[in-house]
Amino acid sequence: MKLASVQHIGIIGPGMIGSSLSVLTTGHGYPTTCLARSPDKIPGYERTYAKYFQQMIDQGIVSEKQYEICKKYLKYTLAIADLKDCDVIFECVLEDIKLKQKVYAEIEANCPAVKVICSVSSSFVPDLLAQKATKYKDRIIVTHPFHPAHMVPFFEICGGSATGEGVLQLAKELLESLDRKPVILKKPAPGFIGNRLQFALWREALHLLESGIADPKDIDTCLMYSFCPRYTSIGIFEHFDNGGLDLNITTCNTVFPTLSNMTEAPPAITERIARGHLGVKTGKGFYDWHDVDMTAYQKRVNAPYWRFINWDWPQA
Repeated sequence: MKLASVQHIGIIGPGMIGSSLSVLTTGHGYPTTCLARSPDKIPGYERTYAKYFQQMIDQGIVSEKQYEICKKYLKYTLAIADLKDCDVIFECVLEDIKLKQKVYAEIEANCPAVKVICSVSSSFVPDLLAQKATKYKDRIIVTHPFHPAHMVPFFEICGGSATGEGVLQLAKELLESLDRKPVILKKPAPGFIGNRLQFALWREALHLLESGIADPKDIDTCLMYSFCPRYTSIGIFEHFDNGGLDLNITTCNTVFPTLSNMTEAPPAITERIARGHLGVKTGKGFYDWHDVDMTAYQKRVNAPYWRFINWDWPQA
């Protein structure tokens, strides 16, 4: 159900994440204005928005008619003054602290109605983001999604030392109205929850590779066909509670001392980068991607998430 206190949403930086957010907000009937850097960028943003909807149309999740209705809730602009009456603004610009702080200064100068400024930053904590703010320091928070935000329900919300009363709750209620599953962190941490867990797993996967224990295909096979599917229906604390903490402690004491504690990217990554093997974008990384059907691959990427899109689409 839409929040009565949020009548207009702004998105600054409607690239991949911003466009995904615009699908989410317009798909729930919120009037949304996206601020673009230049007019030549807007056609690309429109294509991305249309692509996301076409994927849902192909899945039978939404109709062409519903797409046309949702699209009416979306506007693009080059003038931040068009965000002046926005209740909520999502900041989705590049992970450049100076750029983000410049955006906040522009919001302070032009957007008197804003109640919360939601950064989608995956790494910067709110106190750093709000460091140079003069008016809205209490309204700048992190609402970090996983891409694409209209498909992956989880958001992690994090406030700072100056965050105003009710700001985090408003962000949480808005995200819940968008059928998301937000959590509020009790305190900031670099990488928040999701990336800390993901990169802890990534670090250990790299350690297994570098130690000669397994190759990338073996490690990926383990993840896809062992415990990862379980965690789409139960959580890790549920899992180990169910197994018995008294049984788990022995494995903890045996395995923990042997886990990787590397503090920087290992040769498995840096040497590939030096050779120009950057992954899909160059055709080779840990895998050779030259002959991979990327359309089929993307369908595999999206497959687990379609079940989460069960929205009350706007009717007019």
